[in-house]
Amino acid sequence: MHFSAVDYVIFAVLLVASAGIGLYYAFSGGRQRTTQEFLLADRSMSCLPVSLSLLATFQSAVAILGAPSEIYANGTQYWFLGCSYFLGLLIPAHIFIPVFYRLRLTSAYQYLELRFNKTVRICGTVTFIFQMVMYCAVNVIFHTLSAVTGFDLWGAVLAMGLVCTLYTTLGGLKAVIWTDVFQTVVMFAGQLAVIVVGAHQAGGISEVWRRAQNGSRIAGLDLNPDPLERHTFWTLGVGGIFLMLALYGVNQAQVQRYLSSRTEKEAIMSCYVVFPCQQIVLTLGCLMGLVMFARYGEDSPLDKGYVSSNDQMVLYFVMDVLQDLPGLPGLFVACLFSGALSTISSAFNSLATVTMEDLIKPHFPAMTETRATLLSKGLGEHRLAVSHCAALSIFGMVGGPLLGLFCLGMFFPWANSVGAVSGLLAGLVMAFWVGIGSFVSRFPAAVPSTTAPDVGNLTTVASFVKAKTRPTGLNALYSLSYMWYSAHNSTTVVVVGLIVSLLTGPMKEKDVTPGTVYPILGNLLFFLPERYKEKLCCVTPLEDKPRAIDAQHYRMAQKESNGVLCLAEDNEGEDGEQKETKGETQAVQETTL
Repeated sequence: MHFSAVDYVIFAVLLVASAGIGLYYAFSGGRQRTTQEFLLADRSMSCLPVSLSLLATFQSAVAILGAPSEIYANGTQYWFLGCSYFLGLLIPAHIFIPVFYRLRLTSAYQYLELRFNKTVRICGTVTFIFQMVMYCAVNVIFHTLSAVTGFDLWGAVLAMGLVCTLYTTLGGLKAVIWTDVFQTVVMFAGQLAVIVVGAHQAGGISEVWRRAQNGSRIAGLDLNPDPLERHTFWTLGVGGIFLMLALYGVNQAQVQRYLSSRTEKEAIMSCYVVFPCQQIVLTLGCLMGLVMFARYGEDSPLDKGYVSSNDQMVLYFVMDVLQDLPGLPGLFVACLFSGALSTISSAFNSLATVTMEDLIKPHFPAMTETRATLLSKGLGEHRLAVSHCAALSIFGMVGGPLLGLFCLGMFFPWANSVGAVSGLLAGLVMAFWVGIGSFVSRFPAAVPSTTAPDVGNLTTVASFVKAKTRPTGLNALYSLSYMWYSAHNSTTVVVVGLIVSLLTGPMKEKDVTPGTVYPILGNLLFFLPERYKEKLCCVTPLEDKPRAIDAQHYRMAQKESNGVLCLAEDNEGEDGEQKETKGETQAVQETTL
């Protein structure tokens, strides 16, 4: 089963269309001449393209292949992850977005300098760069394509690298967002084609459901509270909230899209629009897994030796189902490449942003706007060489500590910079300790044969092994469900950060930059007298318009070019005025203490 000429044509159309979008925005509008336009799409994007781009950013090829394989092997329990989407998107919409948008940031990590100091900002930036480089593990997809479809391995790598670099470097964030919109449509079309054709060949969707029920693949609501269980309602529905917050709350790739919106209201609406889209994507993945089971049952292609690993299962199924329909295999592979392209392009753009704004500009404040823009484009090209490594699970391990760092600063006014750095380091140590320990513990020492029952079939042996006692001590920690990683690691950062802050001298309310703390404690502790709230620094509200800030932070804001770190309301503010200074546009808010 290999690609036909029609399949290659459809795949080529995807690449040409993606490159064409980048070229269009490279030679239209402001032609990406400023960092404001290149990195933030000139803050001109509407709700719909931003929401679809939010969806596409982390709907990677790994997810498109992984969800059906999970459903095929373990049933529909994974679908309950959709329960976490509600709070996982509602909290960013009404807590994180207002804080970031009103501070007029470009990089989310500029917030850390406003709230703490430059050291915390650099630590957060370096952690994010490491996270995103590890997350871009698309090389697994290339090997899968080569093994199953006969697609040339290095041709796939070269084609994706050139096209992605082209439209990311030339078209900036606006091209990335609109390409994401196009690629999202391709992803939906590819998955729907496979589901419709596969269900038809199996005898209809009702027959697919019947076979899945008979094969025990339709899971009920598992309310087991044990955090060591891989998938239950609590691990998926509650643990998944923290994973979603790390993705949609504080990740630079998503924050950058919020900040590209025309208004704060449209940024918030994009979170609401992406919610049903996420449910549709999850449902399509589950349906594809059920259609796979209806076709193969317990006799998987992996057991028969047709494929060599789980990540090849879905592609083998697609080639098997669509082999008599030229063009449709190419459409699904275009769907996979769309997921990979959207992930890589978002990573390129966000990495270029944080490298420029957090690591270069603070050390070269006199850099001209033209040179900064050219350097930002060059950074996008450089990332191509280092993005094809590591694995998907690294995101939960590193995203959790970053979520904890932002929560520490945003919700606890007395947290100081020493506590923030200590908490982040503790969270990262805990993340890699548990993650590496979990990996190593999967290879237990050999068990003497006398401990196993004397049986003649492997099923009984497997049942005997599974019936072993519940892990205790460090083994229990290493057996923690991966869905709890983000919650566990972010909690570690907050707890350690608060303890260290209290031991080293908590920050006073007057020392906290206005607009950097969300008054969640003040809202939760509404029943306390005002004098106790003042002692807990819980009385400062998040104002609709930023207040005046102290001279030190104002000077820092002035140094940031292009309105990057200007503590001002958006262009809806009536008392804001625009000043042209050395070719850089800075919004200055006329406010009083």
